[in-house]
Amino acid sequence: MQKLKRYLTVVGTTGVLLAAAGCGSSEKPSTMPDMPHPASSSTGTQVMVTFAKDKAAFNYDKKLVPDGARALVAEYIQDNSTTITLSVHGLLPNRAYGAHAHAKPCGPVGDDAGAHFQHMPDPVKPSVNPAFANAQNEIWLDFTTDAQGNATVTRTVEWKFTDARAGSVVIHADPTQTAPGKAGTAGARAACVSASL
Repeated sequence: MQKLKRYLTVVGTTGVLLAAAGCGSSEKPSTMPDMPHPASSSTGTQVMVTFAKDKAAFNYDKKLVPDGARALVAEYIQDNSTTITLSVHGLLPNRAYGAHAHAKPCGPVGDDAGAHFQHMPDPVKPSVNPAFANAQNEIWLDFTTDAQGNATVTRTVEWKFTDARAGSVVIHADPTQTAPGKAGTAGARAACVSASL
């Protein structure tokens, strides 16, 4: 098994990179959906993990995210924005999932990843207030798989990470809700990809 690869942060005028850590290759396999190419003035990284193989990947619900399924997380920083792409391969076909950047790295239990990462933290926990739990203050990556169980989603937020950084991307069992008192909730944590901080 390859040594665990670490994709650390790049700090300074280029901002901070959120990246996943995995034992798998950082190259895009031919069976994964195409990834966007960053502009020449941007910085970024992309890595792939395989569930039940890589130490940075946990699948808590093996029906929703089977062993051998893969996830590719990419982040590009340009000017004052952050673009994150999540590609998945081998999940259940024609199914909607929620997905978000979370504050802590993954662990054996889904709650190990902590709450959603928020650019402007909500002083009330858990955060279910749409003023804080929204797609502009958090990184929401909800997706619906195709007939083969594959999907790609890209989101851009108009901010960059500072000293506070996301620690993981969590795939949830349900799409993200937006109503007051439920904003940001998306059901059980089905899988998680850690970030190395």
